[in-house]
Amino acid sequence: MSQGQALIEELTALAGEAKNTLGQAASFEALEDLRVAYLGRKGRLAQVMAKLPALTPEEKRQAGQAANQLKDELTAWHTLRLEALKRQEEEALLASFDPALPGRAPSLGGTHPLTMVSEEICRAFAGMGFEVVTGPEIETDFYNFEALNFPPEHPARDMQDTLYIGDNILLRTHTSPLQVRTLLSRKPPVAAIAPGKVYRRDSDITHSPMFHQIEGFLVDKGVTMADLRGTLTFFVHRIFGAETRVRFRPSFFPFTEPSAEVDISCVLCEGTGRAGDDTCRVCKGTGWVEILGCGMIDPNVLKAVDIDPEVHSGFAFGMGVERVTMLKYGVGDLRLFFENDVRFLGQFA
Repeated sequence: MSQGQALIEELTALAGEAKNTLGQAASFEALEDLRVAYLGRKGRLAQVMAKLPALTPEEKRQAGQAANQLKDELTAWHTLRLEALKRQEEEALLASFDPALPGRAPSLGGTHPLTMVSEEICRAFAGMGFEVVTGPEIETDFYNFEALNFPPEHPARDMQDTLYIGDNILLRTHTSPLQVRTLLSRKPPVAAIAPGKVYRRDSDITHSPMFHQIEGFLVDKGVTMADLRGTLTFFVHRIFGAETRVRFRPSFFPFTEPSAEVDISCVLCEGTGRAGDDTCRVCKGTGWVEILGCGMIDPNVLKAVDIDPEVHSGFAFGMGVERVTMLKYGVGDLRLFFENDVRFLGQFA
């Protein structure tokens, strides 16, 4: 028997073996293993075809035709078995399907925790007669700084704090420009809150380049610091509970005089400064946490909006929504609010 005839007989035997073996494959994984064993680069067919160079030209032609025919048949048998396995899988799924079972309810999503707290804050002040005002996030230096009594040398005007996008054009660093815009468009009495996004060059576990702030202000005749304290105490009790204590500490802001920082009794340790046997990680043992800044509107700010400070007075306050939310729900890292992890956000639904 010539080498060519022997090779053709080897291909014929391989065909019978492969057809039977492929037809018995019981899983997709087993079928794929057989495909590689027969049709792979180092498979059985490739091993046989490696003997072709040793044949005469005529034997090489005949054996080559037989090898190509076998390759086509192996591919066809593999495809047939693959389709049969797919049909079996579909039939098994249909056999196990119970049409009486309830369907899967689609995920409807929920309100983001920052939106929830922002709306809660707005409702608290709306109950005291404050209206909600909004405005542009791209501001001029006049509305963001000058009209709010920021001197030209104030560090907040520097590039390391403020994101400038042109000459005297910037991304607002607070929502306080809405105080100026509102008071220029109407005369007292005015009571408003201004929620919205603000931008600064900050990024760590307690700061973000973009965050949410709520500015509030009231201007009328005879407004005093006592009105400010009463308003903010009501707000704190509405958000954190009636048992929460409030204290005012003297501070400084260019747009208010006198100014104060507002602290509340720590929401984690209830003002004790202790968490079990350890120092409270939120208040660091002081029993107090800062929540916002406030004060009586500076006369220069009232003059900038054409209001006579000898006739009218007012107060203003500003708070970060992220900080209020972190304190309200005990969140330790501000960045969690912006990572869009549904496992985290779902806890607030």
